[in-house]
Amino acid sequence: MKVLVSLCFFVPLMVLATAEEEEEVLESILRDRSHIEETLRLAADEKAGDYAAALQGLRKIYHNSIRPMEQAYKYNELRQHEISDGEITSKPMVLFLGPWSVGKSSMINYLLGLQDTPYQLYTGAEPTTSEFTVIMHGEKIRTVEGIVMAADSSRSFSPLEKFGQNFLEKLVGIEMPHKLLERVTFVDTPGIIENRKQQERGYPFNDVCQWFIDRADLIFVVFDPTKLDVGLELEMLFRQLKGRESQIRIILNKADNLVTQDLMRVYGALFWSLAPLINVTEPPRVYVSSFWPYDYAPDTSRELFKREEISLLEDLNQVIENRLENKIAFIRQHGIRVRIHALLVDRYVQTFKEKMSFFSDPELVFKEIVDDPDKFYIFKSILAKTNVSKFDLPNRDAYRDFFGINPVSSFKSLSAQCSYIGGCLLEKIEKAITHDLPGLLSSISSGKNPTLSSCEATGCGEKPKNRYRRN
Repeated sequence: MKVLVSLCFFVPLMVLATAEEEEEVLESILRDRSHIEETLRLAADEKAGDYAAALQGLRKIYHNSIRPMEQAYKYNELRQHEISDGEITSKPMVLFLGPWSVGKSSMINYLLGLQDTPYQLYTGAEPTTSEFTVIMHGEKIRTVEGIVMAADSSRSFSPLEKFGQNFLEKLVGIEMPHKLLERVTFVDTPGIIENRKQQERGYPFNDVCQWFIDRADLIFVVFDPTKLDVGLELEMLFRQLKGRESQIRIILNKADNLVTQDLMRVYGALFWSLAPLINVTEPPRVYVSSFWPYDYAPDTSRELFKREEISLLEDLNQVIENRLENKIAFIRQHGIRVRIHALLVDRYVQTFKEKMSFFSDPELVFKEIVDDPDKFYIFKSILAKTNVSKFDLPNRDAYRDFFGINPVSSFKSLSAQCSYIGGCLLEKIEKAITHDLPGLLSSISSGKNPTLSSCEATGCGEKPKNRYRRN
């Protein structure tokens, strides 16, 4: 009986000691994360009031000056990129792309400190992420279904409904209170599996990737030493990334699994594989490290890996620090494209009216114009009469499809898009491009309270003359 009682007391003590030892061992192999908070300045307080005022000013400029022109000339049917209020006020988006099981989810867990918690993203050696997972800030930890995210107009994900219900079932959001998520949103994507056809996913995978690529502020393309081959799906992904090279960061993860000599060979093999896919004069920056919470393997270049990690975190911090400036620049670029589109449609309308006669067939006349716009100097006249760069002109063939859906007779000329109260659409959008948006940007740079009237105080430029208004 005494022996039994002794064992009853001894076993819990032994279990408790074993648990404490395991915790000590775990702490000893975990990597120090203090440099993440220091580099990303998570302890610093933000001026939320100034930031909100600037976003409100940006939203007002867009709705008053740019959106009316978008709607009048159906720009969204040409580019299929509708800007919502949620996109204007959204945080910078960091997109993770790459083959399966290269450490994308583990990297997010590491940056957010989610390892060994009930909320960490599931990881494993097999393909584990089959959904598009959006990790964002929230007052409490909860999961948000894709259909709920798409139905909420206050979020920036409502346009994803166009990809169908099968995709929305593969979209999930995770909200949690975290300092880093107050400033940025992470998007984890399904790993690329070269032996699986896109149709088997049940939704247009490449189109969904393009939607996220178009809205991402920073794109991490992750590889590991065992997955350097480039197949058809990865090649298609890099075609979609064309034009976004400045936002791409290539990461060679799990680098501490190799000795230095093998790491050099793998680094060269990665460049050799990617060289045909990235057509830029300056080679992309490749960050070599091991992005997960545990300590580097012994006898590896841990100092190099630490410096590479800090360098990548500085890139991320730069995007966070410049998020408002980038948002204003994005809206201004969007406004320039809308203006060019309106000028081109107006030129098509004017040419059509000039070539029409009483006995002309409207369909044949306009078909001749849209099939050979150079014959009627559609694009050249825009370059000659306006301050438009030839590099900003859209593809001519896109307007054949555009007018195939939207008859030319459904559009008014720019000179007719004026009202006594609202003014002229062209004047308003040019004022936003040359006056309001640069003024908002300069007020942020100088630290002043951003308002719509800041340009009026400092003088950001003259009011542009409407070349299309009849006197």
